[in-house]
Amino acid sequence: MVSSVTQPISKNPEPAPVRPIEQLAEQRVVFHDLSWENYQQILTALGNKRSSRLTYDRGTLEITMPLEQHENAVRMIEVFIRILVTELGMKIKTMGSTTLNRPDLQRSAEADDCYYIQNQPKVVGKIVDLNVDPPPDLIAEIDITHTDIDKLNLYASMGVPEFWRYNGRVLRIYQLQHNQDQSQDQNQYLEVEDSPTFPLAIKERLYQFLQECWTDEIAASESFRAWVKQQKQN
Repeated sequence: MVSSVTQPISKNPEPAPVRPIEQLAEQRVVFHDLSWENYQQILTALGNKRSSRLTYDRGTLEITMPLEQHENAVRMIEVFIRILVTELGMKIKTMGSTTLNRPDLQRSAEADDCYYIQNQPKVVGKIVDLNVDPPPDLIAEIDITHTDIDKLNLYASMGVPEFWRYNGRVLRIYQLQHNQDQSQDQNQYLEVEDSPTFPLAIKERLYQFLQECWTDEIAASESFRAWVKQQKQN
């Protein structure tokens, strides 16, 4: 006979909140050998009232349907950037996922976040026309699952000065360089440790901010705002 012994109920404190187990962050559908005209027809047919984002690169169309993990990172990074801009006394024009059409390059993108900061005075109070206006100063993308689009090549060809890419764990910051070799693409990105837009070391602070947001987004925002103000004083 096997006897059972009843153990006393443990009265340990509540465990600290942790991040949920990694789940699918984006769903992607890819079409190849699609002309620019066909892409424009699809773009028109889908309209603007949608959550999916389209990226077209010289015949390849990728449609991304963001899920919760993706959208949470997008929104929190947007808050992070807005706090930086506000507390550092900068200007900003937010473009969100506006379709950036470049028919001359046979490329188009709907980024997660894109902003005019340095060039905000050139586009403030108007609808941006990429035929005459500069590209956004800063684009941020969340790519947690694999993408078939070469985002570095895509945004470099558009002349975007700064590109942030977050994979759910690591933020990579890229600064645009101009290649003097005219036989190749003129623009390419160099990965840098610090943002050329913001005069602060922000990568580690972004990780802390995103971690704190899992438990309290408001408290995380207030803490980060206080940190920026302290860095300015120092």
